[in-house]
Amino acid sequence: MEAFWRNGYEGTSAQILVDATGLGRGSLYAAYANKDGLFEQALLRYRKRAQGYVDRLRAGGSPTQRLRCLMMEIVDADLTGPEKRGCLATNSAVEMAGRDPRVADLVRQNFAILTRGIEETIRRGQSAREFRSDTDAADLALFLLNAIQGLRVLARTSRPQDRDRLIAVIDRTLAALG
Repeated sequence: MEAFWRNGYEGTSAQILVDATGLGRGSLYAAYANKDGLFEQALLRYRKRAQGYVDRLRAGGSPTQRLRCLMMEIVDADLTGPEKRGCLATNSAVEMAGRDPRVADLVRQNFAILTRGIEETIRRGQSAREFRSDTDAADLALFLLNAIQGLRVLARTSRPQDRDRLIAVIDRTLAALG
């Protein structure tokens, strides 16, 4: 997963996969059949990250603060990490989903996990009167997912000194839920 995340599908050679897994070429392809099979497994494994975000959203506290913490965590990881990798699902959508229906489906599944968690959080926020209740929670969740993925792309191209501007985007996005 890390090799594909760092290099993209096209940029990940068989040698990079051999080096990343520690397996010989024969063993690698015996286990995964081909590069596509290994890439699919990487996207399936990446779902655990989306589920981890959802688990943190379900923690106690204000729904607004839970969403803000999620967005801050994502921006800080993408902005300050040693490699500006962004989101493997988003990267894969841009690189491959238009020509590979299986990749498109795996990306959709990944996004669906996070969207459901965001929607649950928005429903809690609506019940607590933190968020507007005149808009469907599923629509607001998709709006927020779109904002999160956009932030991930911005963070990949931003410098650490741009953090305040990205935080302003987070705050304006969350204000739109109120």
